[in-house]
Amino acid sequence: MKKGKWKSILAALIIAASAVLSGCGQTRMMFGTGGTAGTYYAYGGVLAQYITNNSNARVTAVSSGGSKVNIQSIQDGDFQLGFTQSDVCAYAWNGTKSFADDGPTHDFRVLGALYNETVQLFSMNPDIKTVEDLRGRRVSIGEAGSGVYFNALDVLEAAGLSVDDIKPQYQSFDASKEALKDGMIDAAFIVAGTPTPAITELATTNGVSFIPIDGTLQSTMLTEHPYYSAQTIAAGTYPGQTEDIQTISVEATIIVSASLPDDLVYQMTAAIFDHIEAISAENAKGSDLSVENAASVKAAPFHAGAAKYYKEHGIDVETLDASDDTL
Repeated sequence: MKKGKWKSILAALIIAASAVLSGCGQTRMMFGTGGTAGTYYAYGGVLAQYITNNSNARVTAVSSGGSKVNIQSIQDGDFQLGFTQSDVCAYAWNGTKSFADDGPTHDFRVLGALYNETVQLFSMNPDIKTVEDLRGRRVSIGEAGSGVYFNALDVLEAAGLSVDDIKPQYQSFDASKEALKDGMIDAAFIVAGTPTPAITELATTNGVSFIPIDGTLQSTMLTEHPYYSAQTIAAGTYPGQTEDIQTISVEATIIVSASLPDDLVYQMTAAIFDHIEAISAENAKGSDLSVENAASVKAAPFHAGAAKYYKEHGIDVETLDASDDTL
């Protein structure tokens, strides 16, 4: 039996045991989000509340290292659901880029997309106006192996640059904010829903300028990497931002363990998308929720429980039996 199948069986046993131990008929689950300065963490807490209150899952949202860590933690059985960028989801399923050394993992399934995660490149130096201006500069490109890291590499490459052309710094959202504030770096990439708390704080206290990803650069990105979409950061999103900023985005996606029961994932999906208005009142990203967008993910197959929910709303999505390893 393949290693992945043993992990799936073990995860299923852990999930079953947790349901018994919970004592209230709810299956206890850990929800991997992201760093405390990003959108994932705050939004994950809200979604965990709605899933807990409207399903047989008792979900605890926890801070984590983000997309890749969440996927690996589901594979290891430590998390039962988590956030991931759609591009990292594709890397994991296919065993490319950040998963090239580890190889593919098929221990997860998609529950649904939630909102666009915007590639935000910003600085406190007004002389940095284009991606090409980053040459020779100290630039935070995200933690090594993170989704932000590979997004940054894609942008640099499309602009004719490489990591060797800059002075790369491998920092989290919060560390990037502090390093910019202290003059330790010249620019930073952050990929998250807007407004992102770390950028809002910096814009409020120190002021920031955004470097657009537009024109030919944007066209190149969309052609060479189809998991990106064109995105606008509307004027007024951040303090002092008076103009629209053109950039690109990926999708913030919830994934779940492939071993979770269909009926439970169906309940979890309904717990989110049946309560869009209420969730929107608690977190601004709730206004981006829609069944149509949720079902748009192409990076990996959906869980059958989520697929049932979308089917009831007139949308078919691709699924895969948990015992299979290939599309």
